[in-house]
Amino acid sequence: MLNLSLKELSLALESKKFTSVELTQFFLNRIKKFNSSLNAFITIDEEKSLAMAKKADLLIQSGKKSILTGIPIAQKDIFCADGWKTTCGSKMLENFISPYDSTVIKKFNESGAVNIGKTNMDEFAMGSSNETSYFGPVKNPWNYDCVPGGSSGGSAAAVAARLAPAATGTDTGGSIRQPASLCGFTGLKPTYGLVSRYGMIAFASSLDQAGPMAISAEDCALMLEVMTGYDNKDSTSINRKKENYINYLDEKIEGVRIGVPKEFFEDALNPDVQKVVQEALTQYEKLGAKIINISLPNNFLAIPAYYVIAPAEASSNLSRYDGVRYGYRTKEYDDLMDMYFKTRQEGFGDEVKRRILIGTYVLSAGYFDAYYLKAQKIRRLIANDFKNAYEKCDVILGPSAPSVAFNSGEKQEDPLAMYMQDIFTISTNLAGLPAMSVPAGFIKDLPVGFQLIGNHFEESKILNMAHVYQQNTDWHLHKPKGID
Repeated sequence: MLNLSLKELSLALESKKFTSVELTQFFLNRIKKFNSSLNAFITIDEEKSLAMAKKADLLIQSGKKSILTGIPIAQKDIFCADGWKTTCGSKMLENFISPYDSTVIKKFNESGAVNIGKTNMDEFAMGSSNETSYFGPVKNPWNYDCVPGGSSGGSAAAVAARLAPAATGTDTGGSIRQPASLCGFTGLKPTYGLVSRYGMIAFASSLDQAGPMAISAEDCALMLEVMTGYDNKDSTSINRKKENYINYLDEKIEGVRIGVPKEFFEDALNPDVQKVVQEALTQYEKLGAKIINISLPNNFLAIPAYYVIAPAEASSNLSRYDGVRYGYRTKEYDDLMDMYFKTRQEGFGDEVKRRILIGTYVLSAGYFDAYYLKAQKIRRLIANDFKNAYEKCDVILGPSAPSVAFNSGEKQEDPLAMYMQDIFTISTNLAGLPAMSVPAGFIKDLPVGFQLIGNHFEESKILNMAHVYQQNTDWHLHKPKGID
């Protein structure tokens, strides 16, 4: 069970080698064994998960199963799930029980997948190391002294340590791809609007996007087929025909033009990481792809633009947490305003407060034009850079992260150093493009990933590129020591 892909698990369930109940119990037992060390999960509800597994077994017996029926999937604790505690890694929502399903959860439920539990994350998805969670930091399964990346660090640790066959994540500035790189598996951020945001607790609404986190590109393709689709409950959802991503995985890649931005290989990139990414490019050349040198001249502006736009949207989205309707409320207060102030002061962590303050500042009178409006203009320049690049190439390849996983606590006192961990991922969020991280090797026993960036709605192309690479390498199959 431990080493089977989603497709292999599906076939095994269909052929009655084991039941969904047995499979679910197997992973629940693994969570019991390892979660106290990794802190990957916030909420486990064995009774709910096994009840879903029993229903899945009945579906399988009736011949009405889909590819994911009966397979346990870990869900990032940013997705509302009916009857499940949904915390978003915050004290503010510590005791919030969702009364409804997010669209992502609903789609997995309809497929017959089993919710194996809700995974830990940086508070309100704000972080690059999963150290801002109210429920404590997540450990990297490859080295417990290191961070797993963030904000989807719990999902990352769960997939890497094989506590679940696959997991969901969200990516606002790199929160799927950076942890995927640091934990040695495959993670995909889809085109903005391809996956519904309904019931996904908002951080920055023009940037947030849900996506799959799994061992391989094939597994990600299977999950993406479930997750996508138009949703009239989300005003940003794209109304377009669903794709069968699996059908494109084995297409030939001879002649595919891979664009390599010079800006991705400058001072910010660790030299050892650069070597690994170059080796991946060499592998693609052997497979018949063509390497094209390109430029993304405004990429250096991505970090400053993002850290104006994202906090601005966060300050607006998080204004709803006031202690009145739901969530945490301070115990002692004098009047309504005092209750507001104390609730937000006590309920939010330091990083969330920092971003709310930044966001409120850049949206305030006298500063809107100087900061927020200018950042949006830069966003357009970055999007145009990608548009121009795709006139010369078919996909873009570069590093997912500037380094391997760093030590826990190493960057906590330096927010700017932490923000720089997303230097290669943020620009694609600003442009709304699909991108994925693919395992490519190791540096001192820590995983390294490279990033494939596609044009809008070209998930099938980057999944195909990743799959072909994984058919010729085995980096994605490596496992941390001590998890068997």
